[in-house]
Amino acid sequence: MLSESYLAFVGSGVMAEAMVKGILKQQLTAADHIIASGPRVERGQDLVSRYGIRSTTVNTEAVRNADLVVLSVKPQVVARVLPELRGTIKPSALVLSIAAGVPVATLRDGLSHSAIARAMPNTPAQVGAGMTVWTISRESTEEQKTQAGSILSALGQEIFVEDEIYLDMATALSGTGPAYVFLFMEALIDAGVHLGFSRRIAQQLVEQTLLGSVLFARESKRHPAELRNMVTSPGGTSAEALYQLEKGGLRTVLSRGVWAAYQRSRALGGGTPQQ
Repeated sequence: MLSESYLAFVGSGVMAEAMVKGILKQQLTAADHIIASGPRVERGQDLVSRYGIRSTTVNTEAVRNADLVVLSVKPQVVARVLPELRGTIKPSALVLSIAAGVPVATLRDGLSHSAIARAMPNTPAQVGAGMTVWTISRESTEEQKTQAGSILSALGQEIFVEDEIYLDMATALSGTGPAYVFLFMEALIDAGVHLGFSRRIAQQLVEQTLLGSVLFARESKRHPAELRNMVTSPGGTSAEALYQLEKGGLRTVLSRGVWAAYQRSRALGGGTPQQ
């Protein structure tokens, strides 16, 4: 049972905090069963005051008694952290990594540990509306798989995949996806300001329009192309706007951006980017 387990977060950044918040909100375990490690003392103290968890600046101290270790450091830091943790994690513990692009094999070899789960959450996990794609090593037990699924479902929706290749794809699509949405939001708000709206009103219009559109699309269960046709009258304002967006290559630029993110994810993990 996860409620009886001790959790350690190696890395105490934004995603680690989102996971801690989700775990405690779902009452999966007690706050004093969670410890987070990071280089900044003040950051650890902030998490302690907010959530009642424990903190340390020593990674090995955090993982020593943990039943589940969440590797929540940036991918560029993984190569330095793995040798430090090697041999200090309990053989029975599960290691759950959210480091973008870092494959299970790298984690297994670097830690000399066989029970490894790898996940790609995204930032809406901070409000319980995240999307996480994850996988787990064959050496892991069914109980460990259940534990990982319980933690990740506390962040929002989760999808388990057998083939690890989907993790790099998810990094480019859903993991990086919020950045695309925020850029689109920013551009729409700026367009509204250009029309003459105050920035406050433009932002409210854009936020509610995006939120309502997503909820409507999900509830209708229709293809986005069908929904777009529903609101595009011949010779109307939507038709004119969409013509200009297509003329500007919106789909092509977006596709290139997602592909570039996928290539970068592969490179961060030491893989060879595809051509």
